Amino acid sequence: MTPQEVEQLLATGALTVHGRLTGASNAVFYATVEDAGRRTACVYKPVAGEQPLWDFPEGTLAGREVAAAEVCRAMGGDLVPPTVLREGPHGPGMCQQWIGPVPPGAGGEDADHGGAGEAEDTDAAEDIPVTAPEGVLGDGVPEDDGRDLRAVGGPAAEALLALVDGDDPGPGWRAVGYAQVAPDRTALLVHADDPALRRLAVLDAVINNADRKGGHLLTAPGGALRAIDHGVAFHTENKLRTLLWGWAGEPLTPEAVAALTEVDARLAPGGPTAARLAGLISPTELAALRQRVTALLSAGVHPLPGGDWPAVPWPPI
Repeated sequence: MTPQEVEQLLATGALTVHGRLTGASNAVFYATVEDAGRRTACVYKPVAGEQPLWDFPEGTLAGREVAAAEVCRAMGGDLVPPTVLREGPHGPGMCQQWIGPVPPGAGGEDADHGGAGEAEDTDAAEDIPVTAPEGVLGDGVPEDDGRDLRAVGGPAAEALLALVDGDDPGPGWRAVGYAQVAPDRTALLVHADDPALRRLAVLDAVINNADRKGGHLLTAPGGALRAIDHGVAFHTENKLRTLLWGWAGEPLTPEAVAALTEVDARLAPGGPTAARLAGLISPTELAALRQRVTALLSAGVHPLPGGDWPAVPWPPI
């Protein structure tokens, strides 16, 4: 299915919950949607399961997730999986295409391609004892790389993020900063000098993502990078908190400038993206979004860490 067809299926298909993913701060359910013989696995996050945050209005995280997908698409990208708002067994919430293998205990063998075994009663759905896609520590770079590395995050992050002993990030890597990983050990946090990761850094700057962790980086079938968990974004204050600072202060790529120019036009009053975002974020947040795009285009460089908000999430998973 095309992304548009997946989005339509997510919005209108019969939604069946198979279990709750443990380890998440909010209620997150593994589910499937099915209609007219088409089926796909998905994540369902009901608004009723959102934990209150001190700096974001209650009941708004699902809308922000959908808004991030809208902005990503307006920038010409597919980094954020198809995402919609819809009704579900536990009320309205966000529904997003599942990326990656089926979680253990969730059902049938074909769930990672849209199946999940037999449908279960919603009230009887069991907890699925997994932490993915919230994040794990992986093996990372092969041992013959010659460096003491341990990758940080989800499946895609195993190849894109690492902790390095020493001061040199090494060829093909970008330094983020030093982290105290043990009482007697400090390591250098690095990320890959990867074009898709760089596009994600620009998207995060646009949406003001306050929580870009390694566990939010996943690998789609075919190996493409996908990014999830954008509920704490679009704040009016500068809250950019990310692991992707390796390009800070460097000129934006021509591709990034073109993407920003396109989304700038679509965010203009009356523009298609502005119209869709009007029901997902507040008018002041939409105005702040426009200002961030304008500022990025004017500066022509990746933003630098700044303000009182911590620049890097920790732990990084």
